[in-house]
Amino acid sequence: MIDLRPVGYVIGLLVASLGATMAVPLAVDIWAGNGHAAVFVESAILTILTGGLMALACANGVGQRLTIQQTFILTTAVWVALPIFAAIPFHQGATNATVTDAFFEAMSGLTTTGSTVFTGLDQLPAGLLLWRSMLQWFGGIGIIVVAMVFLPELRVGGMQIFRSEAFDTAGKVLPRAAEIASRISIVYVTLTAACAFSYFGVGMPFFDALNHALTTVATGGFSTHDASFGAFSGAPEYVATLFMVLASLPFVRYVQLLAGASHPLFVDSQVRAFLLVLVVLVTSITGYLLVAWDAPFGTSIREAMFNITSIITGTGYASTDYQLWGAFPIAMFFFIGLIGGCAGSTCCSIKIFRYQILMAAISNQIRRIHSPHGVFQPKYDGRTITEDVISSVMAFLTLFIVSLGVLSVLLSMTGLDFMTSISGAAAAIANIGPGLGDIIGPAGTFAPLNDLAKWLLIVGMLVGRLELMVVMVLFTSRFWRT
Repeated sequence: MIDLRPVGYVIGLLVASLGATMAVPLAVDIWAGNGHAAVFVESAILTILTGGLMALACANGVGQRLTIQQTFILTTAVWVALPIFAAIPFHQGATNATVTDAFFEAMSGLTTTGSTVFTGLDQLPAGLLLWRSMLQWFGGIGIIVVAMVFLPELRVGGMQIFRSEAFDTAGKVLPRAAEIASRISIVYVTLTAACAFSYFGVGMPFFDALNHALTTVATGGFSTHDASFGAFSGAPEYVATLFMVLASLPFVRYVQLLAGASHPLFVDSQVRAFLLVLVVLVTSITGYLLVAWDAPFGTSIREAMFNITSIITGTGYASTDYQLWGAFPIAMFFFIGLIGGCAGSTCCSIKIFRYQILMAAISNQIRRIHSPHGVFQPKYDGRTITEDVISSVMAFLTLFIVSLGVLSVLLSMTGLDFMTSISGAAAAIANIGPGLGDIIGPAGTFAPLNDLAKWLLIVGMLVGRLELMVVMVLFTSRFWRT
């Protein structure tokens, strides 16, 4: 039988820590004098006490290491437990959200999806707006640690190819997680501070600059305004584009850069591939806007650059309703959301390295067909790709497509139209944020959806953020028998 006490201990500590961070929006509401501070007092007390008691109850089961089964359970359970408590201020606060809406918003925040069910953001208390942004910031650094420590160790979705690139974590998951988190935190905080000051420097009010810095570096996409980035047209869009790109690159490269090794960042094949794809897409949409809509060059390149970067990185900001651009951009925006950034970044979706491995495997197979007696080995970034990595990537891609299809069908069965169903499924599983169509498009929200559809999307956000197989394996009988 699997001993769940180590899992409960870690979750308890994280829940208590989450409760402690509620002191920040609490202080903001006290300073603003909006009468909303009591909500965070009650939420913090409940969260800290529950987490603390859980940690104390499970402390006697903590050992030197976590087993593979415990690691799988912990990785999923953390992303289920934290949104429960993160949702309390939404449920009890000024939004008066239902349990479903509060949990949806919290899950969307911590998974850095960016889909929202809230309207009237411009009138919400400052503390509640900051709490939404903080959740995305926590989720951003959390997924980097998961991607660099847990997923390579669990051999999920081809991530094992990055084991030697990050740190040797075999048998030392928790100690190594703390070591990696401390190094990543320096980079993460530095990027966030630089982003906030940059926003402020180009004219964004300080509170907005802070909130958007938290959600930009996390590639989350929550905004303090219903108009999202439409409220900050101009120079802030260029700042956002820059930091969305920086947040999409492997954070381990930044750690190496701080250690004085700049070469790995500039020769990383997935970094170069990601930037090349981004340039090609931005150029294509810019040219389309210039030719099809006779738009000014400055406006065309700015809006194309910002919105393409926002969607491909899964941030989910929108500076304009790009659905009005026509059928070609709509189709492109749907598919680029399924690309994602680099492994080990705050980005979501399939990620660029899996496409590289897929193309390497296809190319290798074509060469084998052409020269049956030849010996060929697919390579990635100069290294031979092993069969287990290729199999893992193929399994992930297959499961991603199947999950997208199943979730789309289930959403359509709740009464949603085709465009809303398929784009909503993609937005959830790829953690993009906005979907397409009149309801959940860049100019809309997920509020009009019925509760069943929202819970289906919540599940989609969870499995998508944790690379699908981490969650799916928990539903196999073999996992619980071994």
